Amino acid sequence: MATITKSIKGGEFLIRETDAQEIFIPEEFTEEQKMMAQACQDFIDTEITPNIEEIDSMKNPDLVPSIFKKAGELGLLGISVPEEYGGMGMSFNTSMLIADIIGAAGSFSTTYGAHTGIGTLPILYYGSEEQKKKYLPKLATGEWAACYCLTEPDAGSDANSGKTKAELTEDGKHYLINGQKMWISNAGFADLFIVFAKIEDDKNLTAFIVEKTFGGITMNEEEKKMGIKGSSTRQVFFNDCKVPVENMLSDRQNGFKIAVNILNIGRIKLGSGILGGVRTVTSNAVKYSTERKQFGVSINTFGAIKAKLAEMAIRTYVSESLCYRAGQDIEEQINSFVADGMEENEAKLKGVEAFAMECAIAKIHGSEVLDYVVDQGVQVYGGMGYSAEAPMERAYRDARIARIYEGTNEINRMLMIGMLLKRAMKGEVNLFEPAMAVSAELTSVPSFESIDTSVLFAAEKDVLKKLKKVFLMVGGKAAMALQDKIEDEQEIMMNLADVMIEIYAAESAILRTEKLVSLKGEAAAANQIAMSQVYLAEAVDKINAAGKEAIASFTKGDEQKVMLMGLKRFTKADPVNTKQLRRQIADYMIEQGKYPF
Repeated sequence: MATITKSIKGGEFLIRETDAQEIFIPEEFTEEQKMMAQACQDFIDTEITPNIEEIDSMKNPDLVPSIFKKAGELGLLGISVPEEYGGMGMSFNTSMLIADIIGAAGSFSTTYGAHTGIGTLPILYYGSEEQKKKYLPKLATGEWAACYCLTEPDAGSDANSGKTKAELTEDGKHYLINGQKMWISNAGFADLFIVFAKIEDDKNLTAFIVEKTFGGITMNEEEKKMGIKGSSTRQVFFNDCKVPVENMLSDRQNGFKIAVNILNIGRIKLGSGILGGVRTVTSNAVKYSTERKQFGVSINTFGAIKAKLAEMAIRTYVSESLCYRAGQDIEEQINSFVADGMEENEAKLKGVEAFAMECAIAKIHGSEVLDYVVDQGVQVYGGMGYSAEAPMERAYRDARIARIYEGTNEINRMLMIGMLLKRAMKGEVNLFEPAMAVSAELTSVPSFESIDTSVLFAAEKDVLKKLKKVFLMVGGKAAMALQDKIEDEQEIMMNLADVMIEIYAAESAILRTEKLVSLKGEAAAANQIAMSQVYLAEAVDKINAAGKEAIASFTKGDEQKVMLMGLKRFTKADPVNTKQLRRQIADYMIEQGKYPF
């Protein structure tokens, strides 16, 4: 997995074809990685599942910290931390896999993610050697728990507008931090706080490593939340909190950059972090649909239920596909930077930054798949789905936060498109040339090249090519017509983001399945082929709707007619018998009694 095979750039999937052999698929994890995943699953089975009610009640304040320390003893908190600092030093995609499995741990997955991601990584990537040696071994082993203090009452999505201040003492040895932070995960039992504050009249934030023992830290009671009730979430107040100057993290005013880059990692980890949960919910729904009898038969014999089960699996499979594709692209970019002589931590940051758009896609797609799956899970359970006695009620409540944290899905959609356009303007992604070619194609005679339908996915790949033209046509025209005002047209940016997400998702599933067929044969991958075909059919319709809405909002007259004709041409696809394919998928799931892919 450390080999460097290609040099695709972030966002380039829109303008170039990717070979199935270039991508990584979850079926390729090594035995060592599978063993780590199994150890993580065993931890959930023994420590989380039997205690889930007590964890959520928060009546025993020592329970979650004790489970957290056990996770540290197993090495689960140090997956990304190098061995020299007491961690496991494993690859990026391995850390994705562990986040994936821990996703089935309910509110503990938030505890885990807040510590291993935004709590630990700022020190790993931006800390001095002294800071790393001092703090990382404690964080990697679970001796200390970490939290991340960025959000304020008036600074959520606009994080850089925070009002928390850091003032240098007269002797120049300490900073006094004063301010209020809110929605701080793990705050109730954290030993270490990554705190963002402004020094004097600085434009940008500065980051600090704050130990709880420094004093001047007080907290509100635990927040009463809709879901993830077993995770500690508090408001934190800093009142002349005295922080040694050597505990500034990185350089003055570099805090906003730290926040942005760490959130990029958080986004793709959240994308994989929903997977364990959606698989569990889907498997529970399959089992319940077998046990539940109506009209004298199991409800899983009904077409409406089969359609739900299949769709839950399809969207889960697609999210898995895109997450691990993006994760491996990041890993290979990191390896490439290191091979070119870049220092490893900088290479890791730059590698993630290069695929920030794909990180955002993983976060958006994953969180929306999670919401869809838990909603359908409740529906399959019927009245019992609404009961706190059954597992769906908790899953439904816990899921809702995923579309909000690590940047709301709306913010992420706009960031994706803004970033793509900026990179195109700098010439980092050759977007405008292909867009102009598509624009010229609108007034030319369509070509009627025949497709060899005997070749697996030949027709689907032709559809994908045309869907990419939709993005180039609409995005290119919007960029030309609106220029620097495009960022004010948030609805159009959301439309473009939806087109981009569906292209990446559908292509990832098709490439994964194509690679799987090359490894196991077509017969063994019949259900994965069906899932990829159904998803693409759905993506075509979603892209058509988003394209039509965008075109209607900034064009008129003949130009609008030409673009709508182009949209019709580029979203033309042969009809797929999705009913039959979903039944095939659902029958296999019912036979296996779980999500089996």
